[in-house]
Amino acid sequence: MLLTPHARSPRRPKAAALLASAVTVCLVAASAPAAPLGVGDRLFPHLGNPGYDVASYDLAFTYPGSNSKPLQAVTTIDAWTTTELDRINLDFAHGKVESVEVDGAPAAFTGAGEDLVVTPEEALPDGSWMRITVKHTSDPVSAENRDGGWVRTKDGLAMANQADAAHLVFPCNDHPSDKAMFTIRVTAPNGYTAVANGLPAGVDRVAGETTWTYRTQHPMATELAQVSIGRSTVLHRTGPHGLPIRDVVPTEHRGALEPWLEKTPDQISWMEGKVGRYPFETYGLLMADADTGFELETQTLSLFERDLFTEPAYPKWYVESIMVHELAHQWFGDSVSPRTWSDLWLNEGHATWYEALYAEETADKPMATRMKAAYGASDRWRAAGGPPAAPKAPNPGQKISIFRPNVYDGAALVLYALREEIGRPAFEDLERAWVSRHEDGVATTADFVALAGEISGRDLGGFFQDWLYGEKTPPMPGHPEWKSVAPVK
Repeated sequence: MLLTPHARSPRRPKAAALLASAVTVCLVAASAPAAPLGVGDRLFPHLGNPGYDVASYDLAFTYPGSNSKPLQAVTTIDAWTTTELDRINLDFAHGKVESVEVDGAPAAFTGAGEDLVVTPEEALPDGSWMRITVKHTSDPVSAENRDGGWVRTKDGLAMANQADAAHLVFPCNDHPSDKAMFTIRVTAPNGYTAVANGLPAGVDRVAGETTWTYRTQHPMATELAQVSIGRSTVLHRTGPHGLPIRDVVPTEHRGALEPWLEKTPDQISWMEGKVGRYPFETYGLLMADADTGFELETQTLSLFERDLFTEPAYPKWYVESIMVHELAHQWFGDSVSPRTWSDLWLNEGHATWYEALYAEETADKPMATRMKAAYGASDRWRAAGGPPAAPKAPNPGQKISIFRPNVYDGAALVLYALREEIGRPAFEDLERAWVSRHEDGVATTADFVALAGEISGRDLGGFFQDWLYGEKTPPMPGHPEWKSVAPVK
């Protein structure tokens, strides 16, 4: 995210080790009151659920032709249990549940906080395969004092689920540590176009409605799901090594947006030159006629505000660097996802890094100038938002407030310091090794620290402790003259 100024195959559990102690809370008696659970994330303690590992989601939405009326929806979840379960908690908070089935049999259900608590007829043993089917509505009108989920555009809908809002759209295990495959089906009246993550897998037209189906070829975190419904045009082009690129634009603005969209293939080639082959099956930009205040790296289809490209006040180099920011996230944050939300700096710091590097190499905007300015503000950012790898909790009612400067330029500053410390060749080797070693997975700050030490052949524990967790910004290697302004007390 960048805040802007204005087929079921058995897979063994991968996420159960997030906080193993949390799994024990699933072993509750059926007679105990239903309660919201979580995987113990420091910033979002009730997000996600222990006791199972999702393999795939099948999401089916029926759009009524109005972005102010609920969509009818069916969510099917295939998962492994990682402990014995007599209840299954799903994250779901903004729709009406009509029925729930577990392995084809009706199951009781109730709400608890922002959880949907499902009680199957019989307890599910550890290591068993389960299929949960939930018939529900999905409300595009935002809940009071709660942003995220569906974004209502001028002519339809899009999604913005980061960081904790996918469960405002569909029942899920809403934590990035539990990635899964997705099939997404959207039915809408003729005249609308629907596009989602992944590649097309069929179009069916019946009477006055059309159903589009899309499937991912790589696992995806729930916060990266994307569905666009609108009176849109889909533009196709080819990227490096035959990569299919598809952009979704409001039809009336197609001409004005095309000069920007045609830049994407070269931007992908530039990123591949830095960190290796693009990690997914397709890419493209979704131009939304909406005022979101941010751009978002939804997997294979990044969400942008149309005004970013049509507002003449934004310099050309600035717009292009933001395009690269969201593109870089496809490697950093999407392919390699954070195990916890405290690892957010790995996403945003790297995306900001390549945003700045692209501006340096293509628009004569020196990286050192930007990083010196970031250094000057770093102590203030740390005081306001916490150190990069230990960000402060979000403000009440503003979950998106974890996206503060400390995890953007403040985290990119850490990467700059690391490059100064270990040298450019080792740093570039580290970047390539990071996205290669953790492709399609989740990773932690500790994983990055360990790999940096491995690649550089040095013990960097003290360096990272100071830069990632210190209240004060350490001296910049190679630039002892750089000064940080103390925060106002």
